[in-house]
Amino acid sequence: MLIEDLSTKKSMREAFGRTLEELGRADENVVVLDADLSGSTQTKFFAKSFPERFFDVGIAEQNLISTAAGLSMEGKIPFAATFAIFATGRTYDQIRNGVCYQKANVKIIGTHGGLTVGEDGATHQSLEDVSLMRTIPGMTVIVPADARECAEAVRYAYSFNGPVYIRISRNSVPDIFPEGYKLTNNASTILDGEDITLFTNGEMLAECIKAADILKGKGISVKVVNVPFVKPLDREGIIKAAADTGAVVTVENHSVIGGLGSAVCETLSEGHPLPVVRIGVQDKFGQSGTPEALLKLYELDTASIAGRIEKFYDSIKSSN
Repeated sequence: MLIEDLSTKKSMREAFGRTLEELGRADENVVVLDADLSGSTQTKFFAKSFPERFFDVGIAEQNLISTAAGLSMEGKIPFAATFAIFATGRTYDQIRNGVCYQKANVKIIGTHGGLTVGEDGATHQSLEDVSLMRTIPGMTVIVPADARECAEAVRYAYSFNGPVYIRISRNSVPDIFPEGYKLTNNASTILDGEDITLFTNGEMLAECIKAADILKGKGISVKVVNVPFVKPLDREGIIKAAADTGAVVTVENHSVIGGLGSAVCETLSEGHPLPVVRIGVQDKFGQSGTPEALLKLYELDTASIAGRIEKFYDSIKSSN
């Protein structure tokens, strides 16, 4: 797959907001709800173009989800947006019982996911949202890696009949996917390699591509695989990509418990057991700091990812 220039960055939040506006023009059944954060989530574009179809419920996230569920029962296609920490944690009961149990056609967008919320600190850094959402029956969970993939995820959610959770970052992220890219529920190889298979998604994909380049210079060949759909997971694709190298690393801006790493381990333990290292937040809360400092502190920056993979590779070689 061709990779765009990683030095160019765009906002996933703006891509989300602009795509909502696009969908609103195409379908009058699209409605958008927010919890007093339209400037941050970028639903402001839809609100300006279609004020009669935009609902700001205030700082009342449970009402956000319940209202969205009600609108879906009337044939509307609601997109409900707020920070990931509020979209999933504060509203879990409403999502479980009001949306997923009812099979309501509600799209939930959690912005500001992961450590890179930055200075807002632990209370606003959602490290459990993917875990929470993937455990609920019927929920689709997507973690896009750049602005183009985010726009594609929003379009997919619109076309899909059922509950969807999309998790996007606060930071602008490097362009990875070329023009014309189409999102599919596949584990897609971004870089080919023979020694280690690396599964990742979200804003960590760019870090992993750069880490693979560092490791290439050290004679370690890393297959980088993008997994935007954490649920439903491409089980066959995961097993095949893992079998190609015989050793796996997962990287996510999320707790290692319950997210992508857990999903991959569950799949491989049942279908093709092999050594796995999960890189992510190790059962800890976040803290206040710049996004760059936090990624380094929690060993999710390029250099730390490359270092962890190198140690893993060396341990495999020494045991053979």
